[in-house]
Amino acid sequence: MTNRIYEPLTRDNAAVILVDHQVNLMTGVRDYETGELKHNVVALARAAKALNLPIVATSTARDTLWGPTFPELVEALDGIEIIDRSTVNAYDDPRVAAAIEATGRKKLIFAGISLEVCAGFPAMTAVAKGYDAYIAVDASGTFNRTKHDVNLFRLQQAGVILSDYATFMVEILKDNAAPESAAVYDALDMPWAKLVGQIVATYAK
Repeated sequence: MTNRIYEPLTRDNAAVILVDHQVNLMTGVRDYETGELKHNVVALARAAKALNLPIVATSTARDTLWGPTFPELVEALDGIEIIDRSTVNAYDDPRVAAAIEATGRKKLIFAGISLEVCAGFPAMTAVAKGYDAYIAVDASGTFNRTKHDVNLFRLQQAGVILSDYATFMVEILKDNAAPESAAVYDALDMPWAKLVGQIVATYAK
């Protein structure tokens, strides 16, 4: 793993790529509880929209194997097209590749089910194509702890940057005085942050 100079994620250089958050795949996830994973993916999508980031969403074999995108995410995407494909690696579908290129962004934040395939393969492909690739690990999921652990090593070895959904979005927000900060934190829906807000509101009375 090589050391790299830190270059922040910003509203102008980042895009979010959501891969295969589908109902049938969700049934096999074992590294996160279903409700927690759904919460994190929806929060990522909502925060990305609050920050006006480009979002590319895709599914695979929707009508034959893996079912529809889970409805809470469809609602959060609010009309964004979900590109259905057959390729295992989302980047191998020309429509997905074109949609990513059309964002004009060089820093791509991936999340997907599964972590190692649906998020990992296109993220590693993005690195090979000269992009900076990131994975929101807690907005991805996989089918056992071994897959989770060993593939984090593989992704890092390939040059993918790993973190959690909220850290990526707060990095992009940058300034708590920004006009959209309240919308971003509301979208992130971090329980402890809501509690802090409630405590502050209580003492402000």
